[in-house]
Amino acid sequence: MSIIESFLEVSLRTEVDFLKVKETLTRIGVASKKENKLFQSCHILHKKGKYYIVHFKEMFALDGKPTNISDEDIARRNTIAALLEEWNLVIIESCDEYFETRAPISQIKIISHKDKDQWELVAKYNLGKKR
Repeated sequence: MSIIESFLEVSLRTEVDFLKVKETLTRIGVASKKENKLFQSCHILHKKGKYYIVHFKEMFALDGKPTNISDEDIARRNTIAALLEEWNLVIIESCDEYFETRAPISQIKIISHKDKDQWELVAKYNLGKKR
């Protein structure tokens, strides 16, 4: 299976939803225990006319960089995608059992839009930016 085939394919309900999903994902991830810092878990990727919700470690793999993506990372990605679908931002297209594994919601921190200024939002991968 190629790396792209392992990505979670979604479709958008409207064209403006891409930016809504992108912004929403900046506020979902793993929180630091010591400070108000949130590490973004997932990104939305547009590739060859399709959209995918991807864990940042999947992006490292796509770039040919070493990565240690775990089953827990994939389960977290799947839970986040399920939340986006529940919030009517995406429609999950992928439906094999690989995508059915979910992480408990307690493993994911969601920062409300109104509270985001109180947090440092950290992306471990930057789409389209050279480091």
